[in-house]
Amino acid sequence: MNVLLILMLFAHTWVLNPQEDNDDRFEITLVQAQNGDTIILKKGEYKAKQKSYTETVCGNCKNPLTTVEATVGFHIKGKSLIIKGESRDSTVLVTNAGYGVFFEESYGSVLSNITVTGGKRDPDGNATDAAIIGKHCRVTIENVAVSNNTHRVDSVVVGIGGIFGREGAELLIFNNEIVNNGWDGIALYRGATAIIADNTIKQGRGAGVGVTWDASAIVYRNWISGYWKGIGAFGESRVVVKNNGVFDNLGWGIVATGNTYLDVQNNVIFHNGNCGFAVWQETARGILRNNIIAMNGWNEEWVCPCVGVWMNASTEQFPITFNNIWANKAGNFEGIPDRTGSEGNISTNPLFSDDVTFQLQSTSPCIDTGDSLIIDTDGSRSDMGLHGGPQAPSF
Repeated sequence: MNVLLILMLFAHTWVLNPQEDNDDRFEITLVQAQNGDTIILKKGEYKAKQKSYTETVCGNCKNPLTTVEATVGFHIKGKSLIIKGESRDSTVLVTNAGYGVFFEESYGSVLSNITVTGGKRDPDGNATDAAIIGKHCRVTIENVAVSNNTHRVDSVVVGIGGIFGREGAELLIFNNEIVNNGWDGIALYRGATAIIADNTIKQGRGAGVGVTWDASAIVYRNWISGYWKGIGAFGESRVVVKNNGVFDNLGWGIVATGNTYLDVQNNVIFHNGNCGFAVWQETARGILRNNIIAMNGWNEEWVCPCVGVWMNASTEQFPITFNNIWANKAGNFEGIPDRTGSEGNISTNPLFSDDVTFQLQSTSPCIDTGDSLIIDTDGSRSDMGLHGGPQAPSF
């Protein structure tokens, strides 16, 4: 008999109701529950009591052996738990801490159908505060509203993020609403890895999705807007970015820097404040293919020129192929010659049906003009933009 079946046979289901249980019941259950148990949370608020948490390894410091003083709300450590709310909008975890819902040494846990809110920023600027944090874990986060974690302290620039993966975290982040938080929507640090798909990530500071140090991610079919910056690949990271809408951010849409490798394919990068896409350092490598990069540059220059593509690397190490780069305020390219008319690149109105879904009109020049080696879901040659390629959204 395998280990999973044994766990299932002995697993217990806990059902909690905040109208009937005392305020500490959920935290008590997190301690009492055994590996493989399920906790079902009925509608209502579950408020954590803030607890001190000292780290001897810092997730985002130049010297990782830096002591960090933080606080934790709901702590799941050393066990796998399935935590489900009755309803995402009405089952609410109020964390009252910097590390809100914290999975540590937890392999196989699930968090779903819940709102996570009410974080409190830690005074230690090295604390990687977020509503949900995973470290040395394997966790699925699905259909969760991560919202209104906006508390700040004057002495710390960064606020509270949405979902953060730390050392050794393996995260599946699907179909969540990450809205109005005080720092990055999703951030991955040292050795973390994630699949980030079908999320709405909007209205925050920092980056919508930031992948740094030696983290890695596949990022597809997300809607990222209202941040300082859209998607960033930093350090030694490896990132695949496909079929996302990255729009209305204050600075850049998508950026590669450091020694990262970034594959940017079939995205719409639209109406960001400065540049649409940037390779910040010549050491970054990757490919820019099948994207629509249009109408960027409405904000005063801040993090990059107000152009479509800003390149500080050669096109040999970062090829630019089969993109529509059009109507960007200060020009379509800076740092390299204009690529329009070569390697499948065009510059023309993409003819969106709307600027919400970015679907293409039937007469769009971006239909069937992407890379011929990539096919759409119907088997035809790929379209440019987020509705092209095999991982396009179904609507």
